[in-house]
Amino acid sequence: MADAAQARDDGPGSCTGAGHLKLPRPLRLLRIAGWSLAESAGLPVAAYLIAASIDGRDAGLVAGLAVIWLTAVMQFPLANLCMGALFARTAGGPDPLVARLAAEVVALRQPATRHPGLHRFFQAATWPWAGIFLLLTVALAVLMVTEPTTLFLLLSTVVTAALVIAGTGASTWWFLSVLRSLGLRVRFAPA
Repeated sequence: MADAAQARDDGPGSCTGAGHLKLPRPLRLLRIAGWSLAESAGLPVAAYLIAASIDGRDAGLVAGLAVIWLTAVMQFPLANLCMGALFARTAGGPDPLVARLAAEVVALRQPATRHPGLHRFFQAATWPWAGIFLLLTVALAVLMVTEPTTLFLLLSTVVTAALVIAGTGASTWWFLSVLRSLGLRVRFAPA
């Protein structure tokens, strides 16, 4: 019986102490971020290495470039519109996307019993992200038809990064202020 309770408490969506949220240790956070970076750089490099080993350097360059372009196509307005719709669709429900992202991206584990105030925060914080992706959709669509390709690529990168950084900063500040108002604390998981 105690083993079942321990397993439930140690699951990815919970933590052992009531009233606490857990983040992985800083080194694990760096590994998570490093893995994401390795995936984004690793796919083109892997495509290059495979194609180059089969048919030479030129084939490798074409394969690496093809993977980059296929990845880039997903960053254009349609993908952002889909993301905005996905955020909006989950905002009022029992499993808002911002809560899932907090659990998956930074491995945030919530208490075993859902805190209603924290759940309301995750629902409310999902709406601005839907708005950010809708704004990105409009901005990228306008840039695509008004700017040359090289300027579009530069501006789309800057606009996307600026909105995501601003949204992340605002969400983090909001999250920390909600934690303070609810009397919850964040602590690092044991090693």
